[in-house]
Amino acid sequence: MSTRRLRSEDYNDYSSTDVTPEGSPPGGMNGFAHPESYQRFGETNGTTWYQTLIHLLKGNIGTGLLGLPLAVKNAGILLGPLSLLVMGVVAVHCMGILVKCAHHFCYRFQKQFVDYGGAMVYGLESTPSAWLRTHAIWGRRVVGLFLIITQLGFCCVYFVFLADNLKQVISTANGTTNDCSPNRTVAVTPTMDSRLYMLSLLPFVVLLTFIQNLKVLSIFSMLANVAMFSSLIVIYQYIVRDIPDPRALPLAAAWKTYPLFFGTAIFAFEGIGVVLPLENKMKNPRQFPVILYVGMTIVTILYISLSVLGYLRFGADIQASITLNLPNCWLYQAVKLLFSFGIFFTYAVQFYVPAEIIIPPLVARVSERWGWLVNLLLRVALVGVTCVLAILIPRLDIVISLVGSISSSALALIFPPLLEIATYYTEGMHPLVIAKDIAISLFGFVGFVVGTYEALVELAAPSAAVVNTTSVMV
Repeated sequence: MSTRRLRSEDYNDYSSTDVTPEGSPPGGMNGFAHPESYQRFGETNGTTWYQTLIHLLKGNIGTGLLGLPLAVKNAGILLGPLSLLVMGVVAVHCMGILVKCAHHFCYRFQKQFVDYGGAMVYGLESTPSAWLRTHAIWGRRVVGLFLIITQLGFCCVYFVFLADNLKQVISTANGTTNDCSPNRTVAVTPTMDSRLYMLSLLPFVVLLTFIQNLKVLSIFSMLANVAMFSSLIVIYQYIVRDIPDPRALPLAAAWKTYPLFFGTAIFAFEGIGVVLPLENKMKNPRQFPVILYVGMTIVTILYISLSVLGYLRFGADIQASITLNLPNCWLYQAVKLLFSFGIFFTYAVQFYVPAEIIIPPLVARVSERWGWLVNLLLRVALVGVTCVLAILIPRLDIVISLVGSISSSALALIFPPLLEIATYYTEGMHPLVIAKDIAISLFGFVGFVVGTYEALVELAAPSAAVVNTTSVMV
């Protein structure tokens, strides 16, 4: 990939690593484009509605899902699910705003495709403010920066997730049997710190990221999906059994922990970057609005059901990832390893995004003779950065909340409403629409500030959750 391609107006939105834009139709200004005015530009041999739905589900379901039961604990058994529902509705609405604005600029400038960063540039150029129009290019740069932070944040989460699950499996390996009774006491063998597990994983992750072919990565991605889907089925069948009396659980938790809930929830819902590439790649883009609403309804139901059932099943003992609460028998140890297998290969897919944004411009500065070596060294450095950050913040719940509060809230909640105002303000907007957009953006900004602050405070405080024990009740 050349530097010229990255700097051109047709720069691809690498938030989706499974699809590459080939063309995008123009759309209407009010909501999604009307079917009668929706035209397809470019390649017509695109994805079907079913393939698009699978990609949409995949782009929104990851490690954040496993942390949602703890998020509900931080919000309360009643407030948590209600908040997840509201955040799901708002997140889908913001996805619709982004698609609508992209369609508007495709029609206005007769372009085949407008990505997230491009939409921000055109939106700023449409504002009445001369200063914003002059600095419109910063719209793409800011979106790119938050995209890089988000994707590298995902990679940090993967390091912590892998280390925590591997440590638990290895420390209880000697006592692992076929007995999955929840009241069985398992002797825990002392093992190395989770940070050392991260360092042990580092060489294998580096080798994995040397794979730069998307077709090869798609094979690993498919294997990861199968592994994680199978694990979710087993997790569901366990948590729905023997749910204790929920009356002891608080309906609403202390407000001090609610910002941690916000960070984890928005981390899970942050899939807005995939919507434009997916919509553009469809064979029949007019079907996308229905697919978006159906897909995100499935995602929201999955989030709420797993978070509520997980918290009901384990109560105050729920851990940062629900896999850590599973019994230490062979069946559930296999589930932990299977999900870890999926997350390991997903690392390369998520890493592809920041790597394709950061590395090509730097490689272009050296001679072609040394380009391949610089490419590999930069990949080693980026993976090393994610590993070091994970070592510095080894608590999975805090890493998820921090990444969600800092970057996911900006991409999913703050930018889209502001983009709508910038795009349509000069053409006339209803005051209620402006008020709605400002309210959503302010909600995202408050969550950004308060969530980040509380995550940093929680990180600085001594962790009461990390306790050295010689045995554990599972």
